This record gives sequence, C-alpha cells and structure tokens, in this order.
Amino acid sequence: MDPIYEKVSKCLDSVRKVTDFVPKVAIVLGSGLGDYADDIRQVAEIDYHDIEGFPVSTVPGHSGKFIFGYVGEVPVVCMKGRVHYYEGYAMSDVVLPTRLMHAMGAKILFLTNASGGINAGFSAGTLMMLTDHISTFVPNPLIGPNLEELGPRFPDMSHVYDEDLQDILRTAAKENGIDLKEGVYIQFTGPSFESPAEIRMAKTLGADAVGMSTVVEAIVANHCGMKICGVSCVCNMAAGISPTPLSHDEVQQAANEAAPKFKKLLTESVKKF
Repeated sequence: MDPIYEKVSKCLDSVRKVTDFVPKVAIVLGSGLGDYADDIRQVAEIDYHDIEGFPVSTVPGHSGKFIFGYVGEVPVVCMKGRVHYYEGYAMSDVVLPTRLMHAMGAKILFLTNASGGINAGFSAGTLMMLTDHISTFVPNPLIGPNLEELGPRFPDMSHVYDEDLQDILRTAAKENGIDLKEGVYIQFTGPSFESPAEIRMAKTLGADAVGMSTVVEAIVANHCGMKICGVSCVCNMAAGISPTPLSHDEVQQAANEAAPKFKKLLTESVKKF
C-alpha cells in the first residue's frame, strides 16, 4: 500500500474508534471562524492529537479538533483549525485532512479562509466566493506516485468549484442580505506576506485575493471526486494596496468582525446542500 494512502487509512481507523458518524459535508474553518463549530448540533469531537500521525496546527486562531454533527439536518464534519505548508509539514500532510474527510464519507468540501484583497473593489470584511484559483506558486499536492484508490493521474481542473454549489451560495447570500463578491484566489506558500511586486504580479495574472491555504486542499478534493465550494474573507488589502504594514493580528481582528455574516452564509448555504 502507498505510504500516504496507508497514513490516511490509519487516521480513519483512529476516527472510527471514537465515532462511526458519516458526514455529507466537510467544512474547513479559516482564521476567525473557529467558534462556528459551537453553532453545530454536535454529536462527537476528536482532538487532532488523538489521531495517529495527524498534523497539528501551530498558528494562533487555529485550534485542533474535528467536530461531528448537524447544520440543520445536514450531517457535517468540521475542521476547527487547519495546517499550512509554511508550518513545515510535508505537502502530503497538509492535504491529509481533506483526504481523511473524504474517507469518512464526505461528498462536498466547503473551504473557508482569510485572505488579502487584490481587487480594488474589495475592502476589509469583504466575502468572496471562489470561482477559480491559481496554484502555480505552491507545490502541487499530487506530485509523486498517483493514489489510484483516490483518483486519476491527470485530473481535470476545468470546474474545480462546483457551479451548482456556487448558485446555492449566491441564493443564500441574496436571501440573507449578504454582499457576496466573486473572484479568483491565488495561494502563495507564506509565511511572509507578499511583496508589493508579487501582488502586482498576482493582479496581472487575474487574482482577486491572496492567501496561504485552500488551493492545495481543493486540488486533492477534486482529485478524489468531491464537489467543492469556497468563500474567502478579505481581512486586509494586500501589500502595495494597503497603506499600513500587514500583520496577523490585523487579519484575526478583521476575520472576527466579519464572522457573523460569514457564519450566516455558511449555515444557510449548507442547509441547502
């Protein structure tokens, strides 16, 4: 057995010792959204430390638990905290949680994150639905032997973000008076924020928002056949656009302030899945 697939299997065994819950939707909570898990009708939780070989986040604002329960009547598994490539983990470990949630039974992946705004029409607190992404500047998580048990060697990336799910997000936003922008997200490795020249480059490439997560998770979810949607909370304008130096504290504060409308959008969308 491939060592990466074997690791996913061992993690699944650890989970199944605690719960046999089968989710329909997997939710990854970005910075500022961690307490969304409190709104879920919870039936079980597992600390990441209790899962054999599972990566644990070292970033402020990211605790480390899987929460199992219901949003409305929809069974979900929620990642309260994610890991990032810049923390020093192998890329296979960064995307292991996504593969694990698929192995648990999840068919839909709802990705969230905090980002820097590139689009001049955005401001701190803007919510942006992902319509596409740029992955050029991070290692592709599918490099290496293909995991045939999960998906094809050369997966198509034409429609990573499911169009039906996008329509559901648009409807939920409209029904709840939430201004939901749309755009392209670009992932850099971090942990340093981007330089003004890098932001000008990203803008030229067509990116509307920039961050240090999400794209690699979308790639592996697409590889294994999950339907994917994503919403980014623009927590600051990016370097060269923002007049002030960037800081993680600023990101965390803006994410916290935007959290109520973000949570509402998340809940009302998932109920329609």
